[in-house]
Amino acid sequence: MSLTETRITGLSDGSGARIALTDEDSPSFTDQELAEISQDFERQPASKIIKWAVDNFAPHLAMTASMTDAVLIDLATKVDPAIEVIFIDTGYHFAQTLETVEEVRRHYGLNLRMMTVARQEEELWKADPENCCSAVKVGQLDRALAGKEAWMSGLRRGEAQSRAGAPIVSRDLRGLIKINPIANWTDEDVDHYIESHNIIVNPLTREGFPSIGCEPCTTAVAPGEDPRSGRWRGKDKTECGLHLA
Repeated sequence: MSLTETRITGLSDGSGARIALTDEDSPSFTDQELAEISQDFERQPASKIIKWAVDNFAPHLAMTASMTDAVLIDLATKVDPAIEVIFIDTGYHFAQTLETVEEVRRHYGLNLRMMTVARQEEELWKADPENCCSAVKVGQLDRALAGKEAWMSGLRRGEAQSRAGAPIVSRDLRGLIKINPIANWTDEDVDHYIESHNIIVNPLTREGFPSIGCEPCTTAVAPGEDPRSGRWRGKDKTECGLHLA
């Protein structure tokens, strides 16, 4: 599978180039320490969690974005305007999602890293639907996180039962520190932040798509349905694998 990468650099924080950490300078946390930090962060605002991540791991820190909304991007760029934002372009996104990527990029001047899979002769979601996510999404995330020490995501416990126990800080299967600064935010918290800060949202969220993935595998959700029921409808699958790796 052919992979391409595009880095789109916007705004700088004006402080000049950062000095890379040496192995001796890099922070080291035991799993127990991470659990204690995570528990403490349950009572802290997302901005403080993000600042801890930036202070400890930048420049070996990145964050992922699905472009359902720009809530985490807004929070993170207020702490570090030059933070690296990873967007995984599967080649199967809705046009509205790609338009949202560009709108958010321009608005924040993002240091945006696009991880893209070249189109195949036979579309992977048709040829191998069970393994498409792992080959496309997880594979590209692995590549994007090479050389990193930590990464942040907008995962929230209220999004799905499979995410109900997600910690704010943990170690992933790669050995990297994973930070979910808004893990304990409710839908109401997100809606309030969007309204009070005039946050950019994917227009599909207003058209019955509370959870947005690739176009071939995402359908609108009827009132009263689980918000993620439109993802891989009719299949047992509930996660693409990004937050399981």
